[in-house]
Amino acid sequence: MESQTNQDSRFTQRTINMICPLCNNPNTQQRELSTQFYNCLNCSTVFRSAEFFLTSEKERERYLLHENDVEDKGYQQFVSPVVREVQQSFTPNSLGLDYGAGTGPVAAKLLEENGYQLNLWDPFFHKNESVLHTTYDYIICCEVIEHFYYPREEFTKLKDLLSPTGKLFCMTELLPKKTPFENWHYKNDKTHVLFYSEESLRYVQREFGFSALKVDGRLAVFSL
Repeated sequence: MESQTNQDSRFTQRTINMICPLCNNPNTQQRELSTQFYNCLNCSTVFRSAEFFLTSEKERERYLLHENDVEDKGYQQFVSPVVREVQQSFTPNSLGLDYGAGTGPVAAKLLEENGYQLNLWDPFFHKNESVLHTTYDYIICCEVIEHFYYPREEFTKLKDLLSPTGKLFCMTELLPKKTPFENWHYKNDKTHVLFYSEESLRYVQREFGFSALKVDGRLAVFSL
């Protein structure tokens, strides 16, 4: 793990430049009424200034406050779009990865109950490096991609972990079209640092070599 001094040095540099962490574009604009958030004028992403990132310790503490009970019916219903899409696209013989599984990997649990095989990865709660040395038929990222401090590195890694016909299933709340950003609840979670529009997701598709993208509400499916 890198020292906090090194982390702070990188954060300071990025804050000064205000480069979009997704597309590396310097053409960004600070949002009105906010010192924390910036719009990227190239890929239509909104990102939190890195000087407001939590330390690893604070981030882990915040995740431990999440009430992610895998037996909770409401939570199971929340992740059901991912579960359905996986079942429609792959058989139980396929191998999956729950990337960013967290304290309550409910989507993986529901799939496993139907005979599916998944490995778990999470930098805080399932840090088993060996699972990152194989390839997968599909990867699920359920409420994960909004936490990416370094999205270019993460999306490159995810794409490389997929088999040639693989799919990446991502759940996140897209930037609101009607609710003012300043009133949007999703930005208030301090672990949320990157907010996507459909244009942002199209950028990810093109930049990281996915052949297709389907967006349905909170669910984005990238196909190789």
